[in-house]
Amino acid sequence: MRVGVHINRFDHSGGGPAVGTELASAGRAAEAAGVSWLSVMDHYFQMEFNGGAEAPMLEAYTTLGYLAGQTSTVQLGGLVTGVTYRHPGLLAKIATSLDVLSGGRATLGIGAAWYGREHEGLGVPFPPLAERFEHLEEALRICLQMWDPANNGPFEGKHYRLAETLCVPAPVSAPRPEIMIGGGGEKKTLRLVARYGDACNLFATSPDEVRHKLDVLRGHCDTEGRDYDAIRKTVAYSGEAVNEGDLDAFTRDIAGYTGLGIDTVILSPRLGETSGWIESFVAPAVQRLAGLD
Repeated sequence: MRVGVHINRFDHSGGGPAVGTELASAGRAAEAAGVSWLSVMDHYFQMEFNGGAEAPMLEAYTTLGYLAGQTSTVQLGGLVTGVTYRHPGLLAKIATSLDVLSGGRATLGIGAAWYGREHEGLGVPFPPLAERFEHLEEALRICLQMWDPANNGPFEGKHYRLAETLCVPAPVSAPRPEIMIGGGGEKKTLRLVARYGDACNLFATSPDEVRHKLDVLRGHCDTEGRDYDAIRKTVAYSGEAVNEGDLDAFTRDIAGYTGLGIDTVILSPRLGETSGWIESFVAPAVQRLAGLD
């Protein structure tokens, strides 16, 4: 198993002026530790469990672009972008720009969105869930079309209409940036993973629950004629062992996921200053998980 780091807080004891320096340090520490994935939260407002809307939250792709300039090997992505946040043509262009400027290290993490307060707060439309899934599928199709150099448009969907799906320069990733679909919804989300995704991200709720979700994904792959093994499986882990720095407890928790085909365990601490934590906890965790399969 490989280790990823998900940065979800941007508060710092030194205030806003210190955030950029801390992020740069975190990026360098992640690469030195052998971390394979570095993501940031994509929301307008901070989550309630992280201090609420009044707590700091950076715009995700600006932040990822900054991290791209501070790193050279780690894969970069949002975990995950709500489909409602940006028009899909613009989202494809943004993800492509990150891919080009990072030398082919961008992943498009995307999901159906859920945080109503931030939409209402900033005046962004927040349609019902069923409609958001329709938006999500069309957005996935638009991104794939924009990354197809042989098809520059148009796109005619129920919710989106593009006269030209031009995307120049093209992505550096071959054949295109990875698409990671977040969520474990069994009827819709995992079906979209089977149809369009290169990777999925599930919550590390329990080994039995993740095993069940992966069995559901396998069934969707059979229906879609998709190679299940071609999809990269990741889990997001935010257990107390991460925040407490208890490496032994963390290793015991993750050992239950061996044999499930999990490629990457993404650690999600509730810390505003992550660079020191990466050095003290993540670096040895990388070595521990390298021995698990």
